[in-house]
Amino acid sequence: QVQLVESGGGSVQAGGSLRLSCTVYGPTGSTICMAWFRQGPGKEREAVARIWGVERTTYIDSVKGRFTISRDSAKAPLYLQMDSLNPEDTAMYYCAAGVLSASDCATATFGAFRTWGQGTQVSISS
Repeated sequence: QVQLVESGGGSVQAGGSLRLSCTVYGPTGSTICMAWFRQGPGKEREAVARIWGVERTTYIDSVKGRFTISRDSAKAPLYLQMDSLNPEDTAMYYCAAGVLSASDCATATFGAFRTWGQGTQVSISS
């Protein structure tokens, strides 16, 4: 059974950067589609960025041009490079994995992912 472990969260000032990592343990057959989700206080969990394979990526509008999701292979860690952070980015960030087609992965939401990490907190001060 695959397990996901996030790291890299922290507290930074607005305009700063953070890089989140998600390490994959175990068989990687179920990690063709991976994503970063976040859940802020009193908000629903939302998909921030998704990647199918190593190249096909999608982002929500609010992070386009600021966040970059990446990985080198199904066994390599998943990353989320976050630049130009603002207080609205404050949330618990989770990585998730699932077996989805490329087209489904591009729009996949919470219920489509079977495997989740425990989350890492990101706090941005103004």
